[in-house]
Amino acid sequence: MINRELIRLKVVQIVYAYYQNDGKNIDTAEKELFFSLSKAYDLYNYLLLLMVEINRIAVRAVETAQSRYERIHEGLPPSRKFIDNRFILQLEENKQLLDFRENQKKNWTDEEEFVRSLYKQIIESDYYNEYMASAESSYAEDRELWRKIYKNVIFNNERLDSLLEDMSLYWNDDKYIVDTFVLKTIKRFEVENGAEQDLLPEFKDEEDREFAHRLFRNTLLNADYYRKLVSDNTKNWEFNRIALMDLVIMQIALAEILTFPNIPLNVSLNEYVDIAKIYSTPRSGLYVNGLLDAISKKLIQEGKLKKETN
Repeated sequence: MINRELIRLKVVQIVYAYYQNDGKNIDTAEKELFFSLSKAYDLYNYLLLLMVEINRIAVRAVETAQSRYERIHEGLPPSRKFIDNRFILQLEENKQLLDFRENQKKNWTDEEEFVRSLYKQIIESDYYNEYMASAESSYAEDRELWRKIYKNVIFNNERLDSLLEDMSLYWNDDKYIVDTFVLKTIKRFEVENGAEQDLLPEFKDEEDREFAHRLFRNTLLNADYYRKLVSDNTKNWEFNRIALMDLVIMQIALAEILTFPNIPLNVSLNEYVDIAKIYSTPRSGLYVNGLLDAISKKLIQEGKLKKETN
């Protein structure tokens, strides 16, 4: 699940913190990096569990309505279509998710009021009412409903973002990336896999874990060289005025460009320009792009970088 976009963001965060804390221990900082990445994977599982908790709230609501109906026999009995949704029942029984839940202290039962507000938002939506009114009944329809629920209720939910931030400081900037993996997971579910349906692994493969390790280590161990490259391409007064975050971003970008020859140059440049736009000043994206582009072209001309410029 942890992709290189998330790895780059985490390396930027941890390297910046490393310099803010006087840069005393690389090993300790690297442990913090991988702990931070593991917390992102925890967030992925918690967001899956949030959907399960929404359904549990729905089950209670339907059971309450059924009990009332049996007492007074007024109107129509409550429909069970939503709570019998095959996708959400499969997710609730998923063995990997159950294992995760059993080993965690945090859960959504302490946030019942918030979860109820999500359920209320769902049942007031057009897509929910269309689903409930539809005569169709298929696994694909059930799965698609929960994809819509996630995109409309959980994705870009400011109250949820604030709640997650209170639950863990590590989740401040992770959700918008993790959301994409939850949506990908919903799409991957197949009814025939039952409770054995695979969730996304923490790392796609050992290569991504090694990417995180090498990028982080080379950023710090070759810091003087990378910073000299930046300095040589700026005037002295200008170098001294570079914001620490911009310098850290360029340092990590140069570590990636020079350490991983198989990653296209434009991919690395675009990734770190985007990070600069998020983490630094409004003008940092253009500044970082211009300086990294100039350094890269110079390294290629000198034969120190074996990559194409486009």
